[in-house]
Amino acid sequence: MPSSCDSLMEDIEDMVSSSDPTPHERQSARKSIIPRARKKKELMSDEELQADSLIPGTQKIWMKTWGCSHNNSDGEYMAGQLAASGYKMTDDPTEADVWLLNSCTVKNPAEDHFRNSIKKAQEQQKKVVVAGCVPQAQPRMDYLKGLSIIGVQQIDRVVEVVDEAVKGHSVRLLGQKKDGGRRLGGARLDLPKIRKNPLIEIISINTGCLNACTYCKTKHARGDLASYPIEELVERARQSFQEGVCEIWLTSEDTGAYGRDIGTDLPTLLWRLVEEIPEGAMLRLGMTNPPYILEHLEEMAKILNHPRVYAFLHVPVQSASDSVLMDMKREYCIDDFKRVVDFLKERVPGVTIATDIICGFPGETEEDFEATIDLVKAYRFPSLFINQFYPRPGTPAARLEQVPAHVKKQRTKELSQVFHSYNPYDHKVGERQHVLVTEESFDSQYYVAHNKYYEQVLVPKRVEFKGKMIVVDVYEAGKHFMKGKPVEESKPFTPSIAMPLQKGEVSGLLQEQKVNGVHLSAPTPSSCTFSIGSNSLDREMLKKIGIGLALAAVILAYIVQRVY
Repeated sequence: MPSSCDSLMEDIEDMVSSSDPTPHERQSARKSIIPRARKKKELMSDEELQADSLIPGTQKIWMKTWGCSHNNSDGEYMAGQLAASGYKMTDDPTEADVWLLNSCTVKNPAEDHFRNSIKKAQEQQKKVVVAGCVPQAQPRMDYLKGLSIIGVQQIDRVVEVVDEAVKGHSVRLLGQKKDGGRRLGGARLDLPKIRKNPLIEIISINTGCLNACTYCKTKHARGDLASYPIEELVERARQSFQEGVCEIWLTSEDTGAYGRDIGTDLPTLLWRLVEEIPEGAMLRLGMTNPPYILEHLEEMAKILNHPRVYAFLHVPVQSASDSVLMDMKREYCIDDFKRVVDFLKERVPGVTIATDIICGFPGETEEDFEATIDLVKAYRFPSLFINQFYPRPGTPAARLEQVPAHVKKQRTKELSQVFHSYNPYDHKVGERQHVLVTEESFDSQYYVAHNKYYEQVLVPKRVEFKGKMIVVDVYEAGKHFMKGKPVEESKPFTPSIAMPLQKGEVSGLLQEQKVNGVHLSAPTPSSCTFSIGSNSLDREMLKKIGIGLALAAVILAYIVQRVY
């Protein structure tokens, strides 16, 4: 019995009856078909393409850095990475899309300026990213709510953070760099950077310190000592000289403690670095506290006498009172400081010793302060940083009974008067000196050079002197400088082994690097060029391609919506 599914047709062609139109008739009938016009749906305002604001890497960034040379080095690295990724660094905050604020937590005024800059940026509808010691130490401060933060050991991820900030997201990276449980000195030293001065390389040799000073907020941000390996530091110096640098600054929270966490020491590092310094180029050693330099005095004297090392050392004393030093937990007495200074003055003739003093630390008596006054009068420090005490939140010193504000102010004024009562360079008028020219004076009237003792010498602003070692006759001396007249018969000497980078040019990138068959040309702050074979794509072209792809995606989505 046939089922209901059984077909009475033997072939599919049997479905066409004699009354159906033939294929020819169907084709002819198409000519009379009039397509029905569909009403075009207008794009909603929220579907409009805002390509520039959606593509990170096309924005302008203004960066402000406060504080020490370590912070400045971090700022140079962050600027270099952002420029290498295509962002344009600008000196004009009004034209910037993003403000990157790199803070300092040493004093209240520095943090006040930082806070005010955040407020100003927000008032101008700028995107804000913060970095440095303030947000690292106190990320939960009210005025930091909703802001993206780059921790002091996370500067190698600045591009990620800025990318997300541009998109309107808040990102906070505050972790520590570790290797097998051991804390590292920080981000890699071979990252791209933009040197503030193309002639000067700032190298952070370690981060953190071994002290626990009761007034210090930086410890909360930088933590305990973590040193970079010697080979990495030597390689960074070598690379810097290959990029035309003629002066290197070594910096950290305490250079004297370098290497104690990795089984080496500061003199060992310095002797290795000296081998890399070209003739005429110079190395400047940063701040060191008395306890850790005491055991290296013999070697340090030899190093400071080296012709390619400035005979200069920054050794903060903070107070000449043992009682105050004990309350500060400085881990040395005033006799230790004097031993360092006296030894170096004897073994390194003409050495410059710079120091710091805090006026009005909690518990400081008139007798304590008078001892400090006597110390300055006795040693006549040519470089003296005088700081009125500011209690930093969260530090032990902030909980101590404070010296009255008017007393702190008066002591600061009195010590400043003592400092300005003598001229340390008067006896050098008439000397003939070799000086290295590296900077421009604040008033743009002179070039700034330094002699062997890192004393500032102003010389005529002649383009052929920049980055050169020249001979001058000192004809005038001021409180903080000397003026030198170039010796005409002396020819400027070029210490750089390569042409220095242009101001704003990215360091740390080879002019052309080949990776997996793709040539990557070194980018500048305003462009980023990628080339494959003979085809080159610059940042503007990439921007146009990105806009085109985004527009195509919107159009495709519209077509799909209408068809389906």
